[in-house]
Formats: sequence, structure tokens, C-alpha cells
Amino acid sequence: MTPPDFFARNADAPVTLDNCADEPIHIPGSIQPHGAILVFGSAAQLVSWSVNAPALLQWPAPPVLLAAVDELGLVDAVVEKIRACLQELEDGEAPASMLETMIGAQDFDCIVHGHEGLVIVEYECREREAASVATFALKAHTAIERLKRQKSVAALLASAVDQVRQITGFDRVMAYRFRQDDSGEVVAEARLDTLDPYLGRRYPASDIPAQARRLYVINTLRMIGDMDYTPVPMAGRAGAAPLDMSYCVLRSVSPIHVEYLRNMGVQASMSISIVISGKLWGMIACHHMAPRRVPYAIRMACDVMAQVLAASVQSLETRERAALTERAAEVRTRVMQSLLHVDDVAAGLTACAAEICNSLGAGALVVMHGGRVVVHGPVPADVAAAAVASMQSEDTDVVERSARRDWPAALQQGCGKWVGLLGLRYDAAANGWLLALREEQVELVRWGGKPDKEIAHGPLGPRLTPRGSFAEWRETVVDQAEPWEPTRLLIARQLLAEMHRASITRHEQNDRARAQLFAILGHDLRNPLQSISMAATVLELGGSKETAGRRIKASSGRMERLISQVLDMSMINGGMRLGGAVAAADLAPILADLADEFRSAKPNIVLNIESPPQVLATMDADRLAQAVSNLISNAYHHGKIGEPIDVRLVQNEAGVTLDVLNVGDEIAEETARTLYNPFKRLSANNARNKGGMGLGLYIARQIMLEHGGTIDYTYQAPHVRFTLHLPVAPATSD
Repeated sequence: MTPPDFFARNADAPVTLDNCADEPIHIPGSIQPHGAILVFGSAAQLVSWSVNAPALLQWPAPPVLLAAVDELGLVDAVVEKIRACLQELEDGEAPASMLETMIGAQDFDCIVHGHEGLVIVEYECREREAASVATFALKAHTAIERLKRQKSVAALLASAVDQVRQITGFDRVMAYRFRQDDSGEVVAEARLDTLDPYLGRRYPASDIPAQARRLYVINTLRMIGDMDYTPVPMAGRAGAAPLDMSYCVLRSVSPIHVEYLRNMGVQASMSISIVISGKLWGMIACHHMAPRRVPYAIRMACDVMAQVLAASVQSLETRERAALTERAAEVRTRVMQSLLHVDDVAAGLTACAAEICNSLGAGALVVMHGGRVVVHGPVPADVAAAAVASMQSEDTDVVERSARRDWPAALQQGCGKWVGLLGLRYDAAANGWLLALREEQVELVRWGGKPDKEIAHGPLGPRLTPRGSFAEWRETVVDQAEPWEPTRLLIARQLLAEMHRASITRHEQNDRARAQLFAILGHDLRNPLQSISMAATVLELGGSKETAGRRIKASSGRMERLISQVLDMSMINGGMRLGGAVAAADLAPILADLADEFRSAKPNIVLNIESPPQVLATMDADRLAQAVSNLISNAYHHGKIGEPIDVRLVQNEAGVTLDVLNVGDEIAEETARTLYNPFKRLSANNARNKGGMGLGLYIARQIMLEHGGTIDYTYQAPHVRFTLHLPVAPATSD
């Protein structure tokens, strides 16, 4: 059986990564020379063998003259293993088992396993004495126990490289962790003091092609005892297919990989895969500067250590993800509460901005809603504008960017250092976007040699060659943010789903509110119009002009208040400010004038005012007077008849505080949560407020927000208390 030349190339063919990526390394057609392979079919007949098998195993005749397993002179224990493996084949596969055997003066580790309906028997020469092999068991047990005690991934990997080096004796043992782009980084290292450190060096994804990654996943341990070995070809009976050696311990490796390791000065290597959830998470890479073979039993102990390591890493990462998602769930709950119970969506999201940033791992947040933009974090206005503009052409609800090149060409410079973006469109109707931003991470990458492959002509033809130098090569990476991790993306999508639901609920509420608005206006405007009509009829019939005039004035004033409140609500919903000019003003006389107006309009009101002679503040005087008037009116309509309404105005270093108190019952908790929502008909059964639309507190709260202030409800038996607080320097919004 002649081994195919898998590496011959047409000299005119283009030189690409394909000559490495397409290499069929699972069927090399040869093995490493420190052992022999026998392959048996379903009837225990010899199908193929390595050409060194007759001499190494001391067969009585050439293999072409031998057929059945009983004719090969194998010891009874090996024959029993072969027959047992045939019985254990399930879907053509059977796990490996090992026994020690001796042929002449040579000790062997004999590994028997099944693959694709064949039984593969590998005789691996063992150099180390059995007594010395037995001593590693205690070390292996101790190593595994130490791994189990580690509390972080970094500590796990540091312990693992130390333990593997102690057990195997390799000159250098490294823990190699893969990043999201499949490049790898040496994150832990144990080595001889005379060797250059590789800790912290990065290696490109192309160093491990896809088919090599596949083998690392399905066969988690691979050893090359001597880089200068001469491959031993496989032979077989006529018609025998090339042997798939994916699971073979003696499999010959790619000449390109051998050249790669030689360029590093390595003469022997062993790699142990760290596989988590079926994916190659990392590797333990062992290097020796001289030929070295590690017995199969010791290698298997290292493989078990790697499995313990993988399980521990997975457990730690799972706990970390669980804690992160649990905190994210709490954030989602607060966001939902905020969105459902506030009138200003952008302000509601901004109130949760710090928690959202922590949940998504972002450095800043930009919120868009209905044409309004609010920024949380140190993002310049022009960068926020660029981020907002970049969303206009997006037709998806989730936008992910990790580098400047991911932005629209015209805005790539406008994003400044905030090149990472995760956009969540939570309300398409209102052009609502939540934009999480990450800063560019200027990173000094320490590559293990310049990562570019080079074209070279050699004994294997023209091809891309592995690097010839592994001296540290530094590269400064710019215009790149930390990629959005899968867990953060999951959290983002869960948050988006909740925000979608909140938006739908808000739109449904708004639809109901609009319908209610028309109904209220239709009802509440009818009465004053009828009053005006009746007064006009009285005038026509020669009735009292004074009485008719008062009725017309009162009814038209009521209509004006209703229409004014509706217009204010429309401005708020449209994202517009209510305020006008902001200037220094004295609140004390404004409050006195309001008190006189209420006493004139409502002779039965008992209104007590406590105020300093002068209370200077920067404000929109008309709007602030409107907020105070709404609170006094609210106290009059909902307070107990005949009980006084107390208004207390105080100024101190913290700002201006105004309390409005009336005697009344405590507001139910469920009702208190919606106090500032529009269209509350809390006074529907109140004869003194049949025409109220529940807009007073809604508008008062917006006025205070625009002044940078607050409005709060508390109950101090027997008083219902509403408090307005205006800070020393009221903030103004754009």
C-alpha cells in the first residue's frame, strides 16, 4: 500500500492558506516510528499495518501471508482485547483500552480501540521502567486535588502547568487560551529558567487550521516524541482504504507542523486539549528541547487532569455567568418598572443608566426616544450625534459594532474613541434606541513572532510556510473595542425583549388615553359651552348682564384651563419643553398672589401660607406658579371639607422646598404608583372635581423635571403631603 503524497502541489497553482487548511491530517498514511499499528476488520482479519510491524512485533511470516488474528503470534491477552473490542463496537466505534505487553526484550503499551467498524491496535514502545511509571500515580492524584481547590480560572491554569510539568518532565508547559477571534494567548507558563518566557504572547488563529482544531477536539492528547523522526508508511491488502487516524496515538503529524515546532527549537511536544461544551477553549502545550516520550499511562493521567481542568473552568464560568444574568434580571425589572411608571421614557431609562452599563459591560449610554437624546457617561455631544445618526439606516433591532471599521464610512471618524456600540431598538414607532458604547482599547499585543505567513519554495513545493522566527513581535492595536461577549449579548437581547413589551404596553395605554381624552373633552367641554349658551340666551331675553357675564367668564375660564392642560400634555408627549424664559425671581410674592386668587375664586377655602419675606430662585416663574397652583387645587378637591390647606415655603443651602398639606386619607400604594400618570379619574366620584382629567400632577412633575427639581408624595397622618424641591442652581435641559 503506497502512501499518497498529500503535499505535492502544482507549481502554477496560487499559493494561499488552502495548502495548509486543506491538508488531510487525519489520514496521513504514516505513523511515528516508536511503535506499530495493526488494523483488523469485522471478522478479526488483518486489513492493514504499518510496514515496521513485522520486524517490531517479530512476526513468523510476511503479513501478506497472514490473515486471521490467531496467525500473528500475538499474546493471548492482546487477542482477547481485539475480540472484546469487536464485540463492543457500537455504530462502528469503541473506546480505547490499554494493557502492558512484552515482545522479546521490548516493553510495549498496547492500545486497542475501534473506529469506523475497524479495530485498531497500536503497539507503543515504552522506554521508562514500570516501577518508575507507577510512581506518578500519587503525583497525578495530588495534582488533581490541587486543581479542584482553585477559585479562579487564572489560578487553575497556573496550577495546571506546574502540575503537568512535574509529572511529565517537559522543559516548558504553557496554558494557551483562545480568544473570540480564535487567536490564542499564553496565559500561564512553567519552564526552565534558561528558556525565554512566552507568557503573554499572542498567536494568530491561522497557526491552528480548522482541521487541526477538529482533531484537537475529538482526540484530546497528541504527542510527538522526536521532531527528527522518519514517518513509517502504512501498507495493506488490495482495496484497503486509507486509515482514518483521528484517534490514533501514533498518527504521523503534518510536516508543516513539524517545521513550525522546529523553528521554535522544539524537539518533542505534547498537547492536551481543554474542551468545554464541545468547543476548543484552550490547550496545555508541552515543549522539550530534546527528544522525549511520555508513557501512555502518564499521558492519560494528564488527559484526566485536563478534563478536571475543563470541568472546573466551566463551573467557574457558569457561576460567573449565572451571577451576571441574575444581576441583569434585577436590572430588567427596574427598567420595566421605570418604563411603565414614568412619562418621560428617555429620563426613565437614564435613571437606570448606571445599572444598564454595568449589566452590558458598557462605558456609556445614549438613549433616543421621540426625537429626544439623553447621554449617560463621558460621551461628547458630537459623538452622541454620530451614534444617533448611524442608527437611521439600520433595519434590525440589534446592532453590534466592535471596531471603527464596523461603522458607516461617513461616521467612522465621528465616533471618536467610542468605537464599540451595541444598539437596541426598543420602540420602532418612537424611533427609540438604547445605545451602549465601549471605548477603543489601545492594546500592545505581544505576538510570538510576526503573525503573517510567508511564501517559500522548499522540498514540499511552493506554499505558505510556518514562521521561522518566534521572537517577540509587538503590535499596537487601535480602533478596536473589546468585542461584545456572548453572555452580554444574551443579556442585551433579554433586556430588549422586556423593553419591547414595555413599549407595547405604553402604546396601548396611550391609545386608551387618547380615546379617554376625546371622551373627557366631549363631556367636560359640553357643560361650559351649555352654560355660555344659556347665558347668551339670558342676555337676549334682557336678563341680568352681571349674572350672565359671570357665568360666561367662569365657563370660558374653565374651558381655557381644560384646553391648556391638554396642550401641555401634548407638548410633553411630543418631547417638547413646557418652560419659557428662566430668570431670577422672588417666589414669596408669587405664592401670595396665588393664595389671593384661590380665596377669591373659592370663598370656602381655608388656605394658610407660611413663607419668608423673600425667596429668590432661578426659575420660569409662570410655570412654577402653575405647578404650585396644581398642588393647591389638588389639595382642595381631595382634602376633607372645612379642613385647612397648609402651604409652607422654606429656603436653605440645599435649595427651595415647598410643602402643600391637606387633611385626608392615606393614598393606597397601588394608586400612589400612578399618581403622576395622566387621565387619572381619582375624583370621578368627587362632587367637587367631576371635570378633572388627572393632568395636574402629571404637568406639575414635568415642570419640576425641567427645573432639575423633584415632586414627592408622603403621608404624615392625618395629612397628605406633596413636596416640591428646587435645587440651588436648577438644571435646564436641551
